[in-house]
Amino acid sequence: MTFNDLRTLLDYHYWARDRLLEAVEPLTPEQFTRDMGSSFRSIRDTLTHIYAAEWAWHSRWMGKSPTALLPSDMFPDVASLRATWAEHEAKMRSFVDGLGDAGIARVFEYTLINGQPGASPFWQMLQHVVNHASYHRGQVTTMLRQMGAAPGKPMDLIAFYRAR
Repeated sequence: MTFNDLRTLLDYHYWARDRLLEAVEPLTPEQFTRDMGSSFRSIRDTLTHIYAAEWAWHSRWMGKSPTALLPSDMFPDVASLRATWAEHEAKMRSFVDGLGDAGIARVFEYTLINGQPGASPFWQMLQHVVNHASYHRGQVTTMLRQMGAAPGKPMDLIAFYRAR
């Protein structure tokens, strides 16, 4: 895994995020928070989880290990989540750019939410952030279909490469 590979994955991650947020924007507040019986109760809860997990990993890289993820009710609508996530994206990109080629192999020590210690090279953690988000984007796509809403534009990695 190279530095440029990681930057490409991060580009993909935010490209796919934007496509997903575009798909959920037309939802009513009731649809956004409707209990769909998935891993996370609603589309809002699932999107918040994706963002909160990314936030937690970034916090760990900054030397702070959160003891809880962010509550979904801090995002009453898609606009508030989009704005917060866009601000966070700038921090993520700045951090990754600051690591450079040599820094991607750096091992970070951290504490998981459950209190267990962990240590991983940066490149593995960033791959995880992107892969984790892809998994949950699929869940949101399913929830959109279940409620009869349009699922959004393709978000597969190959679609990203083709769009580039």
